[in-house]
Amino acid sequence: MSPPRVIGVIPARYASVRFPGKMLAPVGGRPLIHWVLERVNQARCLSEVLVATDDDRIRAAVEDAGGRAVMTRADHPSGTDRAAEAVRAARSAAADSDDAEVVVNIQGDEPLIDPGLIDAVAAALVEEADWEMATAACPIRDPAEAASPSVVKVVTARDGRALYFSRSPIPYDRDGSARAEDPLPPWWRHIGIYGYRAKALARLVAEPPCRLEQMEKLEQLRALDLGFRIKVLWASDAGLGVDLPEDVPRVEARMKAEGLIHG
Repeated sequence: MSPPRVIGVIPARYASVRFPGKMLAPVGGRPLIHWVLERVNQARCLSEVLVATDDDRIRAAVEDAGGRAVMTRADHPSGTDRAAEAVRAARSAAADSDDAEVVVNIQGDEPLIDPGLIDAVAAALVEEADWEMATAACPIRDPAEAASPSVVKVVTARDGRALYFSRSPIPYDRDGSARAEDPLPPWWRHIGIYGYRAKALARLVAEPPCRLEQMEKLEQLRALDLGFRIKVLWASDAGLGVDLPEDVPRVEARMKAEGLIHG
């Protein structure tokens, strides 16, 4: 039996609220999306990589790098919805009917994404039949980070199943007994990579955003609201992404330290 087909999708809209056009922002002399594509293509599990975008400038940049871009609507409520449209479009344009069994949704603003993490998220779905989705999290060592609403936290059951995601500091340490330096930290930061079984993804985007999703502005809460079992994999760190223009120099410094940018 041949292994399941896994498609990687990078949602890449132009109109980012905090950093419009950031996918094209120069990082080390190249557009940000070029670096992301380069890292994603190092993952061993992916049969194909698509960039789902709503802007011709991003499409042109992707094609300049030898990648495949799929044009999507501009009004999607989340990256998941954009990724699903791209997969549908690629499937309908394919010459055969070889549908993807697993889809991995990868953030378009992380030029240092670990290809091994992409493989691990895909493997959780390929190798274990009990999960509709898979994602990742890393320890939070700084209590201020745990308190920040810009850092998404996740709590899990003992088998790694996600119980809830929130911008609030969960779990709440009522007695102040938890310590960030504990061997098993009390708080875990969600890392925004998602793997889906194709049927689960189709069901997910067929539903409108739920009340929890609208309140917290977290698309994964729609999946929990539908009863999806989400496997959370543990990673050592959250990586380094580009959310704001001032993040670019920090990312460039890390890339120089790792030998990815010279000079």
